[in-house]
Amino acid sequence: MPIIKPENGSLTVFNLFNTTDAEKQATLLDAMRGIIANANYPGWRSSTLHAGIEKPCAANYIQWRSINDLQERYEGENFAHNTVPYFTDLTTSVYLLKTEVVSVQTRDGGDRTEIGPDGGDFTVIVLMGCDKTDQSDLVSLLAKPDEWMRQVPGYRSHSILRGLDGDMVVNYAQWDDAASYQAFHTMPEDQRPSHDRQMRERGKAMLTSRESNTYDVVFSRAQEGYQS
Repeated sequence: MPIIKPENGSLTVFNLFNTTDAEKQATLLDAMRGIIANANYPGWRSSTLHAGIEKPCAANYIQWRSINDLQERYEGENFAHNTVPYFTDLTTSVYLLKTEVVSVQTRDGGDRTEIGPDGGDFTVIVLMGCDKTDQSDLVSLLAKPDEWMRQVPGYRSHSILRGLDGDMVVNYAQWDDAASYQAFHTMPEDQRPSHDRQMRERGKAMLTSRESNTYDVVFSRAQEGYQS
């Protein structure tokens, strides 16, 4: 399975697709599976497909060798004339976020986490918009090790990624199940430790937008011979 870890030498790209209903979501996921199963693009390293749970959407977590390889793929004739029109008909919006992994924290204290359909993870992806002048401070705040978080029931890991355009931070989190995540997400402020309350308050003050969704990982494939 692909691995998320800092300084892994990969460009990490989130392809996020929103659609209108479960039927279009199923069609979208089938199309993405086919693309990933046959991927053989120069510089492509891995793709992990996520099916949205709360909303009809999909997310593709992609690792590339470099930004030049990514640009070559999306500037290609087939992508422009076939892939783009097909997905335009299926989706209401498509986002491509270029990022790099800054930090990973896991329940057992590791600095890397695997992603794939066999992991049984309940995945949460949070997109946090910010002013470019605040991104460094927001990343530093969210990337701090948090021993309390490791003790929260059902927590598995969270990874902080910095958007290369300078105005986005992504939190990619893994949980045991939906119930564990909801218990944490709805935990009253007075039940959280003071450092967590302060972190949340400081973080919210720097956000210009926040969007999240929950996902199941449904398919993953890596280039033969690639070790993340």
